[in-house]
Amino acid sequence: MRTLFSSIALATVWLALVVVTAFAQATPDPAAKKLKSPVASSSESVAAGQQLYAKYCRFCHGADAKGNGPMAPKGTHPPDLTAGKPQELSDGEIFAVIRDGAGPNQEMKPFKGKMQEQDMWNVVNYLRSIGAKSK
Repeated sequence: MRTLFSSIALATVWLALVVVTAFAQATPDPAAKKLKSPVASSSESVAAGQQLYAKYCRFCHGADAKGNGPMAPKGTHPPDLTAGKPQELSDGEIFAVIRDGAGPNQEMKPFKGKMQEQDMWNVVNYLRSIGAKSK
């Protein structure tokens, strides 16, 4: 009986750790909210971000950024980057997702080391430019 309770307790602790880890990976770093872009949004920055998006992001997020890319990992559902929660994030939080990746199983791989920081900020500026316009 004691072994059964120990097994249940161990399983409960393991499950709690899995849930906490998944939540932590799905939520941008709280410090990221305060990050400010060193790259001003300009037509040049947006155009550079568009090119980078086409090179790195469209395969999973889709050419129109609606989350309908043909090469998204099986079982994942990349978000629509033009509306909803992604557009509610701060620029710093979007930057952190690009830099650090996202998803409970790191479905979106981090781009740190693949893209320069300025390039990531250009992608942020591009995503802002295609986001739903507030009325």
